[in-house]
Amino acid sequence: MHVLFTRPLEDSEELILKFRDLGHKVSHLPVIKIEKVDYEKINFSDYKAIIFTSANALKFLDTKFIDKKIICFCVGNSTEKKALSFGFQNVIAAEGNVRNLKELIIQNFNSSDGKMLYVSGEVITNDLDKNLISLGFNVRRIINYTSKPNDQLDEIFIENLRLNMPDIVYIYSQNSAISFLKLIDNYKLNDLWMNTNLMCISEKSSTVLNKIKWKKIFIFSPGEEEFLLYKI
Repeated sequence: MHVLFTRPLEDSEELILKFRDLGHKVSHLPVIKIEKVDYEKINFSDYKAIIFTSANALKFLDTKFIDKKIICFCVGNSTEKKALSFGFQNVIAAEGNVRNLKELIIQNFNSSDGKMLYVSGEVITNDLDKNLISLGFNVRRIINYTSKPNDQLDEIFIENLRLNMPDIVYIYSQNSAISFLKLIDNYKLNDLWMNTNLMCISEKSSTVLNKIKWKKIFIFSPGEEEFLLYKI
């Protein structure tokens, strides 16, 4: 099976290697570029918990002044691994889903326990901080990275893609879906996806790509990528 991953290499490398070990052909087309955003100085001692919904939030955060025993909530396994690699000792991780993460936070942290710091990218698909605030939590959101479209592709890659279209494409955000659609339009690939299954992380991202004719569209959570191979 031919699988196309669209996240930046750092976020895709583990899955690329895993799928290749399983005998699949894997192509990599990063549709967005991740860039650091300057953020205001943080007094980490003011907070009793910290929330990450992306490994990139950890990557671009100066963590040397954070007490690594702080309660650290992570959205999924890759974010959890990144947090552990930075020395965080009290990590609680969901299964790649922000809704599940919210429930984990509610179960493991009381609103009376103190302030929470939520570190994220500029664009998020779920207003986790607002949802928690509405439940009585004291949450401050800090943006420390942004994503920009990758609008220049290698012509040889595009030609090879035309000759061997993927059976599956994984899209991990609404922003990625928008960038992917622009690339499809720019390189005139619109009519080549009828035998490709589109795997999207949310309804919002799948809606962006509805104008393209796909074989099937699935909604998934990170961690289900291998499982989805057996659904098509």
